[in-house]
Amino acid sequence: MLNALEVFTTVVVGLMVGVEFSVAFVINRIFNALPEDSGQLGRSHGGRMLGAVMPVWYITSLVLVAVWAIAGWHHHGTGLVVTAGALLILSVIMSILLLVPINNRGKTWTLENRPEDWKEQMNRWDRFHYVRVAVIIAAFALLVAALI
Repeated sequence: MLNALEVFTTVVVGLMVGVEFSVAFVINRIFNALPEDSGQLGRSHGGRMLGAVMPVWYITSLVLVAVWAIAGWHHHGTGLVVTAGALLILSVIMSILLLVPINNRGKTWTLENRPEDWKEQMNRWDRFHYVRVAVIIAAFALLVAALI
Protein backbone atom coordinates (compact mmCIF):
# COMPACT_ATOMS: atom_id res chain seq x y z
CA MET A 1 0.00 0.00 0.00
CA LEU A 2 2.85 2.37 0.85
CA ASN A 3 4.42 1.73 -2.56
CA ALA A 4 1.19 2.72 -4.30
CA LEU A 5 1.02 5.92 -2.21
CA GLU A 6 4.64 6.74 -3.05
CA VAL A 7 4.12 6.29 -6.78
CA PHE A 8 0.77 8.11 -6.82
CA THR A 9 2.22 11.06 -4.87
CA THR A 10 5.24 11.28 -7.15
CA VAL A 11 3.01 11.26 -10.23
CA VAL A 12 0.70 13.96 -8.82
CA VAL A 13 3.63 16.20 -7.89
CA GLY A 14 5.36 15.47 -11.20
CA LEU A 15 2.30 16.47 -13.20
CA MET A 16 2.04 19.69 -11.18
CA VAL A 17 5.69 20.43 -11.91
CA GLY A 18 5.04 19.80 -15.60
CA VAL A 19 2.13 22.21 -15.70
CA GLU A 20 4.05 24.94 -13.86
CA PHE A 21 7.14 24.39 -16.02
CA SER A 22 4.97 24.65 -19.12
CA VAL A 23 3.43 27.90 -17.89
CA ALA A 24 6.88 29.36 -17.21
CA PHE A 25 8.73 28.28 -20.31
CA VAL A 26 6.07 27.65 -22.97
CA ILE A 27 2.66 29.24 -22.38
CA ASN A 28 3.83 32.65 -21.15
CA ARG A 29 6.38 32.89 -23.97
CA ILE A 30 3.61 32.14 -26.46
CA PHE A 31 1.41 34.81 -24.84
CA ASN A 32 4.28 37.32 -24.94
CA ALA A 33 4.77 36.69 -28.68
CA LEU A 34 1.12 37.22 -29.62
CA PRO A 35 0.27 40.40 -31.52
CA GLU A 36 -1.04 43.52 -29.87
CA ASP A 37 -2.91 42.88 -26.60
CA SER A 38 -3.76 39.22 -27.12
CA GLY A 39 -1.06 38.10 -24.69
CA GLN A 40 -2.53 40.10 -21.82
CA LEU A 41 -5.97 38.66 -22.50
CA GLY A 42 -4.49 35.15 -22.58
CA ARG A 43 -2.70 35.72 -19.28
CA SER A 44 -5.92 36.98 -17.69
CA HIS A 45 -7.82 33.91 -18.84
CA GLY A 46 -4.99 31.61 -17.74
CA GLY A 47 -4.90 33.34 -14.37
CA ARG A 48 -8.60 32.70 -13.85
CA MET A 49 -8.45 29.07 -14.99
CA LEU A 50 -5.21 27.97 -13.32
CA GLY A 51 -5.88 30.23 -10.33
CA ALA A 52 -8.86 28.02 -9.57
CA VAL A 53 -7.13 24.66 -10.13
CA MET A 54 -3.58 25.08 -8.86
CA PRO A 55 -4.32 25.82 -5.17
CA VAL A 56 -6.16 22.49 -4.93
CA TRP A 57 -3.28 20.74 -6.69
CA TYR A 58 -0.62 22.29 -4.43
CA ILE A 59 -2.51 21.44 -1.23
CA THR A 60 -3.31 17.92 -2.45
CA SER A 61 0.36 17.38 -3.27
CA LEU A 62 1.39 18.63 0.14
CA VAL A 63 -1.15 16.39 1.91
CA LEU A 64 -0.03 13.35 -0.08
CA VAL A 65 3.62 14.03 0.79
CA ALA A 66 2.71 14.43 4.47
CA VAL A 67 0.81 11.12 4.44
CA TRP A 68 3.78 9.46 2.73
CA ALA A 69 6.17 10.86 5.35
CA ILE A 70 3.96 9.67 8.22
CA ALA A 71 3.16 6.27 6.73
CA GLY A 72 6.77 5.62 5.81
CA TRP A 73 8.35 7.20 8.88
CA HIS A 74 10.64 4.23 9.59
CA HIS A 75 11.44 3.50 5.95
CA HIS A 76 14.43 4.46 3.83
CA GLY A 77 14.15 7.91 2.22
CA THR A 78 11.82 9.53 4.75
CA GLY A 79 14.22 12.44 5.23
CA LEU A 80 14.02 13.16 1.52
CA VAL A 81 10.21 13.07 1.66
CA VAL A 82 10.13 15.43 4.65
CA THR A 83 12.50 17.81 2.85
CA ALA A 84 10.30 17.64 -0.26
CA GLY A 85 7.32 18.48 1.96
CA ALA A 86 9.18 21.48 3.37
CA LEU A 87 9.89 22.69 -0.16
CA LEU A 88 6.23 22.29 -1.08
CA ILE A 89 5.29 24.32 2.01
CA LEU A 90 7.76 26.98 0.83
CA SER A 91 6.11 26.96 -2.61
CA VAL A 92 2.66 27.45 -1.05
CA ILE A 93 3.95 30.32 1.09
CA MET A 94 5.60 31.90 -1.97
CA SER A 95 2.35 31.51 -3.87
CA ILE A 96 0.23 33.14 -1.18
CA LEU A 97 2.61 36.00 -0.44
CA LEU A 98 4.11 36.76 -3.85
CA LEU A 99 2.26 35.26 -6.79
CA VAL A 100 -1.43 35.17 -5.83
CA PRO A 101 -1.72 38.94 -5.19
CA ILE A 102 -0.37 39.69 -8.67
CA ASN A 103 -2.49 36.93 -10.23
CA ASN A 104 -5.63 38.20 -8.50
CA ARG A 105 -5.10 41.62 -10.03
CA GLY A 106 -4.10 40.30 -13.45
CA LYS A 107 -7.01 37.94 -13.89
CA THR A 108 -9.45 40.87 -13.73
CA TRP A 109 -7.67 43.02 -16.30
CA THR A 110 -9.21 43.82 -19.62
CA LEU A 111 -7.86 46.08 -22.32
CA GLU A 112 -9.89 48.92 -20.82
CA ASN A 113 -9.01 48.60 -17.13
CA ARG A 114 -5.46 47.29 -16.96
CA PRO A 115 -2.90 49.51 -15.22
CA GLU A 116 -0.10 51.22 -17.10
CA ASP A 117 2.50 49.02 -15.40
CA TRP A 118 0.76 45.73 -16.26
CA LYS A 119 3.80 44.42 -18.16
CA GLU A 120 6.08 45.12 -15.20
CA GLN A 121 3.66 43.32 -12.88
CA MET A 122 3.55 40.31 -15.23
CA ASN A 123 7.37 40.30 -15.42
CA ARG A 124 7.52 40.34 -11.62
CA TRP A 125 5.07 37.42 -11.49
CA ASP A 126 7.22 35.55 -14.03
CA ARG A 127 10.39 36.03 -11.94
CA PHE A 128 8.66 34.77 -8.78
CA HIS A 129 7.20 31.89 -10.76
CA TYR A 130 10.65 30.82 -12.03
CA VAL A 131 11.82 30.55 -8.43
CA ARG A 132 8.70 28.62 -7.45
CA VAL A 133 9.21 26.23 -10.36
CA ALA A 134 12.79 25.60 -9.21
CA VAL A 135 11.52 24.88 -5.69
CA ILE A 136 8.89 22.38 -6.83
CA ILE A 137 11.33 20.72 -9.24
CA ALA A 138 13.66 20.20 -6.28
CA ALA A 139 10.77 18.74 -4.26
CA PHE A 140 9.89 16.41 -7.12
CA ALA A 141 13.52 15.29 -7.50
CA LEU A 142 13.66 14.48 -3.79
CA LEU A 143 10.50 12.39 -4.06
CA VAL A 144 11.96 10.49 -7.01
CA ALA A 145 15.18 9.95 -5.05
CA ALA A 146 13.15 8.65 -2.09
CA LEU A 147 11.57 6.04 -4.35
CA ILE A 148 14.92 4.55 -5.29
